[in-house]
Amino acid sequence: MLLLLSGCAGLAGPYSSSRPGWVTVHRGDTLSGIAREAGIPLLRLQRFNPNADSRHLEVGQQLLLPNHSERAPGNGRYRYRIRPGDTLAGIARQLGSNVNRIQNANSGLNERHLVIGRVITVPVGGASAAGSKLRPARPAPARPSTAPLPSGVGNWPWPLRGGTVKRNFGPDQRGQLQPMIIAAGNDRTARAVSGGSVRFAGTMRHLGGVVIVHHPHNLQTVYAQCGQLKVDEGSSVQAGTPICNIANSASTGRFDLLFDIRHAGRPVNPRRLLK
Repeated sequence: MLLLLSGCAGLAGPYSSSRPGWVTVHRGDTLSGIAREAGIPLLRLQRFNPNADSRHLEVGQQLLLPNHSERAPGNGRYRYRIRPGDTLAGIARQLGSNVNRIQNANSGLNERHLVIGRVITVPVGGASAAGSKLRPARPAPARPSTAPLPSGVGNWPWPLRGGTVKRNFGPDQRGQLQPMIIAAGNDRTARAVSGGSVRFAGTMRHLGGVVIVHHPHNLQTVYAQCGQLKVDEGSSVQAGTPICNIANSASTGRFDLLFDIRHAGRPVNPRRLLK
């Protein structure tokens, strides 16, 4: 249930749909379930995501959803449709190729001016690389940032007044980082811990209402399992500004807030910044 995770720095990952043709993994997702919802055969989804471990999907991980014009046959040559934001290096990394091989296989392909919608050939390493390489390495566990925080930052108020920490930030039994869970007391309103700008205010599958606030010095805070949201995208907030009312958790029966802090996109133990 590592909430947050890879896309907070620019809000182009788990919290937005700015990458057409991709889907973000949420808590409880499986490859077979994603394939079923997208109407894509499971094997086809696996072939276009050879680095995704079906046993250990990471929350926040992005998966490529192939469309009807794309192919991943067993001869090791993909047909891939260029999407907004693509780079040859990114395509090569996704499909197990390299930039030189892609350029050699596609006449007139200009790395600096990729044409969105063009279908290109992507060669990979052996004849069966696209068809049988379905046992990728397990993803490395996420690591918290231990780098020094910006000077003068910290001593922030807690997001819930009178709340109780029910789960500290840190790795679970599988080594995956988990965000802090704070149970609300009598006051069930989550408040901003510092001044900033709301970059996301909406709902996410499995997480309910979510608010992401960007702060100076490349810091972000995330408030999840919200009920009624009290801010909109683009709103400016100060420390103490109401963010949302916490929803009742069906799994615990409590009013729990999932709270996360990021610095330069990497998770930070909230206790390093909260007073």
